[in-house]
Amino acid sequence: MVIVVVLGTPMAVYIARASTRERLWWQAVLLISVLLPPLALGILLSLAFGPHALGAFLERFGLKMTNTPLAFVVTQVYVSIGYYVLGAVAALDSVPRALETQGGLLGHDRWDVFRRITFPIARLGFAVALSLAWVRALTEFGAIVVTAYYPAGMPVAIWTSLENYGLPAVMPLLIVFLLTALPLPWLAHILAQRRFARA
Repeated sequence: MVIVVVLGTPMAVYIARASTRERLWWQAVLLISVLLPPLALGILLSLAFGPHALGAFLERFGLKMTNTPLAFVVTQVYVSIGYYVLGAVAALDSVPRALETQGGLLGHDRWDVFRRITFPIARLGFAVALSLAWVRALTEFGAIVVTAYYPAGMPVAIWTSLENYGLPAVMPLLIVFLLTALPLPWLAHILAQRRFARA
């Protein structure tokens, strides 16, 4: 999620401020990761990072993109960043441009305007975008099975436990899954709504 937020937030700001044609193009690119079936995403990533494509170049630097922690993280970022960026763009669209312009006229640079005006107004939308991306990354199964079966993420571990040991073996994993999946989006919404109520 740190990677998604660090890469996705400036991307969302850029798209929200871009021309209509460029904005539609970027949104179409991001929708690929949202609309394609997970297995198809995994196959595309495997082709992109395969031995005859980008993967061969990365392996020269010791970066293996199949069944490694790096492949696992890259897959999670790819399947979730579209949700975050598109949600963040929608949140930024809710901010009146006139307020940002006034902040600039008062002598604030772009970072100050974003920190003091844009983000406080759009924070609830950012919380929703973060929650969607978090759940999407954490629950991804199809793409992970193709690109990074080992090390196994939680959905893959649940599936293999169900296949090998049956339903009783899955229940502890489900409890752990809920305890790890729920707190971040819940906390993000609570903090955003509390601050929203104080505003």
